[in-house]
Amino acid sequence: MATITKFEELEIWQLARQLSKKVFTLTEKEKFNKDFGIRNQIRRSVMDNISEGFGRGGNKEFITFLCYSIGSCSETQSQFYRALDYDYISQIEFDESYILAKTIINKTGSFVTYLNKSNVKGEKFKHRTETNHKPQTKMYNKLKNKEAKIAIIGLGYVGLPIALAFAKKIKVIGFDINEERIKMMQKNIDPSKELEAKDFEGCDIEFTNSIDVLKQANFFIIAVPTDIDEHKRPDLNPLYGASVTVGKAIKKGDYVVYESTVYPGCTEEECIPVIEDVSGLKFKTDFKVGYSPERINPGDKEHTITKILKIVSGCDDESLETIANIYKIIVEPGVHKAPSIKVAEAAKIIENTQRDVNIALMNELSIIFSRIGINTYDVLEAAGTKWNFLKFFPGLVGGHCIGVDPYYLTYKAEALGYHARVINSGRYINDSMGFYIAKQTVKKIIAAHKNISESRVLIMGATFKENVSDIRNSKVCDIIREFKSFGVSVDVIDPHASSEDLKHEYGFELMEKPGKKYDAIVIAVNHREYLHLDEAYYKSILSDGGILVDVKGVLRNKIKELSYWSL
Repeated sequence: MATITKFEELEIWQLARQLSKKVFTLTEKEKFNKDFGIRNQIRRSVMDNISEGFGRGGNKEFITFLCYSIGSCSETQSQFYRALDYDYISQIEFDESYILAKTIINKTGSFVTYLNKSNVKGEKFKHRTETNHKPQTKMYNKLKNKEAKIAIIGLGYVGLPIALAFAKKIKVIGFDINEERIKMMQKNIDPSKELEAKDFEGCDIEFTNSIDVLKQANFFIIAVPTDIDEHKRPDLNPLYGASVTVGKAIKKGDYVVYESTVYPGCTEEECIPVIEDVSGLKFKTDFKVGYSPERINPGDKEHTITKILKIVSGCDDESLETIANIYKIIVEPGVHKAPSIKVAEAAKIIENTQRDVNIALMNELSIIFSRIGINTYDVLEAAGTKWNFLKFFPGLVGGHCIGVDPYYLTYKAEALGYHARVINSGRYINDSMGFYIAKQTVKKIIAAHKNISESRVLIMGATFKENVSDIRNSKVCDIIREFKSFGVSVDVIDPHASSEDLKHEYGFELMEKPGKKYDAIVIAVNHREYLHLDEAYYKSILSDGGILVDVKGVLRNKIKELSYWSL
């Protein structure tokens, strides 16, 4: 049997000391300390046996104990995997320990050969490493080493931030079918106006609308918008289109992750069959699929993609681990591993459905309190002093998430023969608030003895929420439409929205600046540019007896002379 030289033994000793130190550092972590059994079992199986192995010298026992100490025994290996699964240690930390262990084994190759023939623990370690560890990290390692590329399909409010976050770490292909948007992004311009030019700096990304370029990727993330049609039913056409596109580019061994909001079951029932049909590949056998719902909040500079916990799911255990590890490259707080794709899809839907229902309750309370003659925000402020009172507020509910997602869930419920009463009731209330605000304003104009058909109203804000340019599903248009149905002349201003986009989407344009002598002003969206305006300003552009409507109540207790109303 071969032996090792003193120099080789010293080198192995140094490597093993590094491994021992690495294990010690990991087991000192707070999360390890919460699980006394894991901590001590790893210490016994790794640290103690490394020391004992070196005490035995260059012989069979030396390698046996060495292999035992770096994970060959099922007990230790399972604990390490358990620690990884429970996020006690990161994939990177696991990989570093594994690389050290593998290096030691490679440097004692003659002994490993001997042990393999003898059917002792060295072979067992090799087998476990090959079967359990490598498949889970193959795609991860290729991406980390820039031997493979990740592709983001759909570069809007969701896709572009994800693409740039990954591009600061690995190679990325940013794919979008809109050529004009591609040209803008190639010049470091975000068409959605959410990101700045500096956010593009230091990014290894190629923006394209070419399928041939897309074929270079091995990991695809689909982040196209999912809307509803005029009957408030899911519009899956963008999702079908993206699935066809990926089907043309995907190869054996590739991964696809959907981020677009869908109802539970949509990914597996609607999207995967499209990829199979177009590509000719077989799901799970030839390619893997996962789902990781987007949590992008337009205008929010605090809860960005890298700073919020990410839900991930996969079609099997291996894909779940791979997808989780890849998202951990950019997501600092880590990931939550959902047990199935359907669970991850449902989690996204109820995140926004919960908010929708709670806001609907506040809107209904606002209607009731208005009839009683008390201010809703005064009531909420008082009720909020109780420790477990949930703080939601009345208002317009639009946008691409809260105002849309619940309809995906009610659609699925109906398909299963169940009518979702609470969710649908909440949707009805929130979808009616624009019309309610306009009607209440009209009543007050009439009560001021003004001819409604000759009245002029200024609407401040047209986007779906404050401080963004996003006009998708903006409920301000409902206020405008209702005013016009009474013959009211309406002017609209907004410092963030595009007049051209509003004209195309809703049929009205923006004024550069407000006029004078309005019979009512509706502060529909609380853009930062409006927050400094005081009562004197509003008096200067209102007619005598004019009404100030403050939808979100930001001027509560600040208006002393004008006729004032809020939800």
